[in-house]
Amino acid sequence: MSLARLMNRELKKISNGTTIQETARIMGIQNVGSLLVEKDGQLVGILTETDIVRKAAAKGMDLKKETVESIVSKPIISIEITRSPQDAFDLMGEVGVRHLGITDRGKVVGIVSVRDLLIHFKKQSEPRMGID
Repeated sequence: MSLARLMNRELKKISNGTTIQETARIMGIQNVGSLLVEKDGQLVGILTETDIVRKAAAKGMDLKKETVESIVSKPIISIEITRSPQDAFDLMGEVGVRHLGITDRGKVVGIVSVRDLLIHFKKQSEPRMGID
């Protein structure tokens, strides 16, 4: 199975000039753990919940004033759409990220999260485990 079946094709984006607080609000409303960051119409990075916590909140940044440009993770770590879920899982572990851009001939066309992969692998495992 390729990543095409697992990835989220709806690319959720924000401008690099968006405040960190507004970004956190958008993530909450959209129920996502990451947003792609655009500057002048080009994808320049990815911002995750972890970035907000570790790079901004933990360091006492003013979340109402600071923009995502100051904490965005660059570049977007990505993997080709034809690769397997196991390849994506391995890359996440090697690089230490929870979200990967999925590319088709170098262009980002989707996102896959560690949660997406966990759900996939859970469906593949047998037998199913129940909770008493």
